[in-house]
Amino acid sequence: MSASNLLPPVIGGRAAGGNTLIQRMTQVVPGSQARYPGGSFIRAAISRAEDSDSFSSTTLLVKGAPPLASTDDHGNRQVSVKAVVTVRKKMKENVLERIGNQLEHFLNGLGHGISIQLISEEIDPETNSGKYAESRVRGWLPKSSVDPYRVEYAAEFKVPQDFGTPGAVFITNLHGSEFFLQEIVVHGFNGGGPYVFPANTWIHSRHDNPESRIIFRNKAYLPAQTPPGIKDLRREDLLSVRGNGKGERKMHDRIFDYDVYNDLGNPDSDQDLVRPVIGGSHEFPYPRRCRTGRPPTKTDELSESRIEKPHPVYVPRDEAFEETKQAAFAAGRLKAVLHNLIPSISASLSDCDIPFICFSDIDTLFNDGFLIRPGPKGTTGFLAKFVNQIWNAGHKMMKYDTPAGIKMDRFSWLRDIEFARQTLAGVNPVIIELLREFPIVSKLDPEIYGPPESSLTKEVLEEDLHEMSLEQAMEEKRLFILDYHDMLLPFVEKINSLPGSKSYATRTVFYHTNTGVLRPLAIELSLPPTSSSGGSKRVYTRGHDATSHWLWKLAKAHVCTNDSGVHQLVSHWLRTHACMEPYIIATNRQLSAMHPIYKLLDPHLRYTLEINALARQSLINGGGIIEASFSPGKHAMEVSSAAYKAMWRFDMEALPADLLRRGMAVEDPSTPSGVRLVIEDYPYASDGLLIWSAIQDLVEPYVNHFYPEPYSVKSDFELQSWWDEIRNEGHADKKNEAWWPKLDTTHDLSSILTTIIWTASGQHAAINFGQYPFGGYVPNRPTLLRRLMPQDDQPDYEKFLVNPQRFFLSSLPTKLQATKVMAVQDTLSTHSVDEEYLGQAARAYSSHWIGNEEVEKLYKGFADRMEEIEKIINLRNKDVRMKNRSGAGVPPYELLLPSSGPGVTGRGIPNSISI
Repeated sequence: MSASNLLPPVIGGRAAGGNTLIQRMTQVVPGSQARYPGGSFIRAAISRAEDSDSFSSTTLLVKGAPPLASTDDHGNRQVSVKAVVTVRKKMKENVLERIGNQLEHFLNGLGHGISIQLISEEIDPETNSGKYAESRVRGWLPKSSVDPYRVEYAAEFKVPQDFGTPGAVFITNLHGSEFFLQEIVVHGFNGGGPYVFPANTWIHSRHDNPESRIIFRNKAYLPAQTPPGIKDLRREDLLSVRGNGKGERKMHDRIFDYDVYNDLGNPDSDQDLVRPVIGGSHEFPYPRRCRTGRPPTKTDELSESRIEKPHPVYVPRDEAFEETKQAAFAAGRLKAVLHNLIPSISASLSDCDIPFICFSDIDTLFNDGFLIRPGPKGTTGFLAKFVNQIWNAGHKMMKYDTPAGIKMDRFSWLRDIEFARQTLAGVNPVIIELLREFPIVSKLDPEIYGPPESSLTKEVLEEDLHEMSLEQAMEEKRLFILDYHDMLLPFVEKINSLPGSKSYATRTVFYHTNTGVLRPLAIELSLPPTSSSGGSKRVYTRGHDATSHWLWKLAKAHVCTNDSGVHQLVSHWLRTHACMEPYIIATNRQLSAMHPIYKLLDPHLRYTLEINALARQSLINGGGIIEASFSPGKHAMEVSSAAYKAMWRFDMEALPADLLRRGMAVEDPSTPSGVRLVIEDYPYASDGLLIWSAIQDLVEPYVNHFYPEPYSVKSDFELQSWWDEIRNEGHADKKNEAWWPKLDTTHDLSSILTTIIWTASGQHAAINFGQYPFGGYVPNRPTLLRRLMPQDDQPDYEKFLVNPQRFFLSSLPTKLQATKVMAVQDTLSTHSVDEEYLGQAARAYSSHWIGNEEVEKLYKGFADRMEEIEKIINLRNKDVRMKNRSGAGVPPYELLLPSSGPGVTGRGIPNSISI
């Protein structure tokens, strides 16, 4: 290695995001020396003798040993301090990586691989900046017996006796490739320490970016409290991760910037894959995503060119999956390939995509797996050989696990009680609302969509109210509605023009009986006016004859199809994944890693940008799995955008506020959450309020601890910039709405933070991890239907009468469509082995994270509260009075149980949206 390669890098200059950093840390002078603010000089090249002079690891960490003192060339007294640098190795390495890592390990030990610069919190009066000490990682420490992938190195500093408290570390990677830094711990300061610098970050090679990385000590400071020696570094670190809206991002970058959803379509590939830009317009408003900066497509300058799988989409480097998560997700993707690719190839070889003929065909998916039919006789070539190879090697992986509810009672999906129960305890329990106005009237333009009055009349509903009047039922809060009419009617004509997809806009009214269960009363199916028809509204009830019963089953299937689409595109993707992304970008751009609110939020931001990027690549993109498998098809993201425009409000994303908005709760100051449920046996809400209150009880004292003064929230410029950017950049299409909460007081801040943490944890868990348990059995929650309701004036009505079961099954998704959905839902419902659950003592909550005893007590109490909530939920699931979560064949409601193991468990609340 040449002497020039041993020079410390110049710190300052222009960051990757285009912002100019303060030119204060380094001034290179002629010759082989470089001057630093601490006044010290280092040689440009380290002699071989010095490189081989590693110190003993046994003397490095002797607790209680006095600091070693010496003097510099000017007779100033110095102290020797030691640092332990922990690097995490890859778990799986190929031969070249293994050789490269061994070389890097050897160079690190000799002092040629990592440069460390220690900065004090105190000002050096000569330089008006933090005092400085420089060293190289040098020497090897014993390997960890607990974690074989942790490698520790040593570094020794000579610091002035009056150096003060170390507050930051500059770390420079002199290798040719990145490495993962877990932490740095500095020992030996007189009267203090050890000082912990938590990192958990990738350190880029200086060949990719000459900027050094700044790592701060595990101490939380508001901006005004920042020690003077590291005050400028706080600002520099933030500037280094902010983009300027220009340039294409490289995979090693850590740049956070905003963009619209302009990468969903692929017009250069196929005109059928042209998609509108979502976000940035009145027609298609949407939250912003993390900018990637790829060049535009050749045929549409407003659309960004795509990167197709298996090539990765850019996310800021530390937001990408760690190796354990990558392995778990790769296994899930492999399973999806075996469930997705094989049926696709089978369909291409057999030249057909067959429907289910009987219910035993569906059972076969769980009992035997999806059997591949051999290609036509004489078929040869790559496809046929590939199918045979995969089939011979991996057919066992094609067998699905029977969803828990169906395993308990395979006929439960047929019953009205189960259909209604899932609106309160299923995978999408966030749409049902109290029926508060009657008659039911649409808010859509009657000039376009026809008469606004619903066909669900008083007479229709009272037929099944057992002599109770409609007025009395409404007064007693007994009537509820699942209303997809206004949301979906504008899209029905477009959906029905797609091949193999037929849909209605639906309304369903439920009655809460004296026995404490919901029962559906009537379903309205609506079609919009078209150029050839005046639209229609048909009402279906249970009836008392065979034909009516089958029509009722088909009507319920159409409701479930709408519910599946709205769940995936609105409740799940929009309200959790997409709306969290601006919070993550703003947090990294505006809140320093030292900021206490950054430290609070950090565990709840993990992996979300990566999973969202993967979704844009394979799930919500043009021609992706959502379009291919859910009713809205190519109009899926337009539906999601319309829902954002019509209904999304930050202030209503708080669980109590959402329940009040839907009429599912009333205000009650005597309760911890401030609300009382209208239906006590509403598992999502009752368990969710426990989690909400626990988060609130953590956040409020945390905020009050760091903001003891009434004016301190308003005067925190980082915090105010954060909230301003969330509104004006992240949700720019709604920035002028009057409902945005102010951020003036600790109460304001606590409320905002509780909503964000709830969205990332409890809300996402409740609507994500039940996807396979509820949707894995196709008849229970079909994601699309391929036939409209049979009408007595249509040719196929006779076929319906002769064989209603076959008509029903032929309306469901085909085998290929069903297996695609099952594969995706199985993957999305799976916890990885490295998941960090709400309340568990994960790395984010350790003393290395914040080093504050009072905060650690808060988190300990929060963890205890999660254990207590788990016991409460388990008891509720055994309470025979709670019929929506207990009873013969009724699966317990476990989606908001805080803990889980890996796999598809139907329970567990991760800290963040990580799948």
